[in-house]
Amino acid sequence: QVQLAESGGGLVQAGGSLRLSCAAAKTIFMFNAMAWYRQAPGKQRELVAAITGGGSTNYADSVKGRFTISRDNARNTVFLQMNSLKSEDTAVYYCKGLFRGYAYWGQGTQVTVSS
Repeated sequence: QVQLAESGGGLVQAGGSLRLSCAAAKTIFMFNAMAWYRQAPGKQRELVAAITGGGSTNYADSVKGRFTISRDNARNTVFLQMNSLKSEDTAVYYCKGLFRGYAYWGQGTQVTVSS
């Protein structure tokens, strides 16, 4: 089966940086698109950033100019470089891979930003 696994989360002070990674462990296909979502306690899960197989990207307004999504298609790995972190970025971050209309999700990684 296809599985995604996130890594790179942790505790960081406001203004700091983190780099999240998400790799597909068991797949022989390339995801059509990959994305990062986040969910804070009591909040709805929201799209943070997405990238297509061709490299087109989209970002939530709240992270534009601070976060950068990228991918390594050969390894089915997606990255999220997070700079100038704010306390409101605190959440569990999930990666998603989309293939032929079906979404595959990782288990999530905690990002905590102290103010």
